[in-house]
Amino acid sequence: MKIEGYQSGEHYDEMLNPQGEIRTPYAEFFRNLKKAPTAKMNHLQFSANQTQRAMGMTFNVYHDNEGLEKILHLDIIPRIIANPEWEKLEKGLKQRTYALNLFLQDIYNDQKILKDGIVPEELILGSKDFLKPCIGLTPPKGIWCHITGTDLIKNKDGEYYVLEDNLRCPSGVSYMLESREIIKRAFPVLFNKIGVRPVSDYPAKLLQMLQFLSDKPKPVVGVLTPGIYNSAYYEHSYLALQMGIELVTGVDLLVKDKKVYMQTTKGLQQIDVLYRRIDDVFMDPLTFRPDSMLGIPGIFEAYKAGNIALANAPGTGVADDKAVYAYVPKIIKYYLDEDPILNNVPTYLCREKKDRDYVLENIEELVVKETNAAGGYGMLIGPKASKEEHAKFRELIKANPTNYIAQPTLSLSTVPTLTDEGLQGRHVDLRPYILYGDGIEVIPGALTRVALRKGSLVVNSSQGGGSKDTWILYS
Repeated sequence: MKIEGYQSGEHYDEMLNPQGEIRTPYAEFFRNLKKAPTAKMNHLQFSANQTQRAMGMTFNVYHDNEGLEKILHLDIIPRIIANPEWEKLEKGLKQRTYALNLFLQDIYNDQKILKDGIVPEELILGSKDFLKPCIGLTPPKGIWCHITGTDLIKNKDGEYYVLEDNLRCPSGVSYMLESREIIKRAFPVLFNKIGVRPVSDYPAKLLQMLQFLSDKPKPVVGVLTPGIYNSAYYEHSYLALQMGIELVTGVDLLVKDKKVYMQTTKGLQQIDVLYRRIDDVFMDPLTFRPDSMLGIPGIFEAYKAGNIALANAPGTGVADDKAVYAYVPKIIKYYLDEDPILNNVPTYLCREKKDRDYVLENIEELVVKETNAAGGYGMLIGPKASKEEHAKFRELIKANPTNYIAQPTLSLSTVPTLTDEGLQGRHVDLRPYILYGDGIEVIPGALTRVALRKGSLVVNSSQGGGSKDTWILYS
């Protein structure tokens, strides 16, 4: 079966093989889709957009002078992944999460991996995300990274590569859940016929994981949000509603006798577990930033006393620093004595002279990233940048080499996307979500982010990207 006018190009296309034939996971979908007239597909897309607005699925773009809330455009053509492919991803993500948790426990306690010279001591101890107040701490149940969103891409060789690990407050899971509901309504018969694994139980699994962190039989759990002006506030409120727990801000909480209490209409109620969606340094003005208006004075002492569990644990950010990322294969080998199941993208550390010289000489061919930036900011895509931008980043690297890494420009896979010109391939990445409680579980779905502009490799929502529903098949 072939699709008229659709071309896979020189990238790995997830629907078409190099001969222009439909790959097996997409066969049933397109047998049905080719019967649908263009007008119907456009109407389904319009309805999906309207539904997103009605549901409040919007986000704010920081640094956007318009100050408008925007929808994360949901393309109605799903990304489809066969089960054998997913099983390998699942094993690799569990391995990676387990090793990173051991790494965090070690660097805040014995620091054996630093003493053995596997990871440079100055890289960790000199990181702004290494929190000295956490030294000597072991979080409840020994778990640091309870919720992880790992970003991957599929290269032209058909293999997945990890781009980065998001261990602080990974966002986007609400879009995964709501997108599924919208796309199921667009293709109800087809969805059941193909056999797509569900993701709707994520809130229940998240709550179960959070409850596991407390030793109480019925712990009180809440979601801590910075408030309505945060770009991910929709997600915070959505998850709290789905879990049936309280959504709280710093002003709703107080600490008394090293215990955290929530102010309610019936008086104070002790809270046992907080799923926090605020950054470490804003969490407690008595321990971290004294100018923070978002945190709760004394909550870190309550945490140290074992009277509250925090997910993710304070201090996890040091493990998703883009410079530390380069050492994750060694971290896996060191703690687990295993080779990584999922590969890293080859990474040049500008803090090392040999790597820095290579980057400065070959910047036109590389992707350069700030080690602590996110959302597509602080990044240079060499092949698509101007000479002026190359020169600017050379100077930035020379001025502060420890702040930059560089990677080869990988060819992100393409997935069919509905455009004004019809069905066309657009570049995508993949963010699966991993929960670590009584065990490690990878949710059988993901947030697929798509670069909506033709030829663009930037999928971030803040940079004009959109999303797709991700169908993981039973077979």
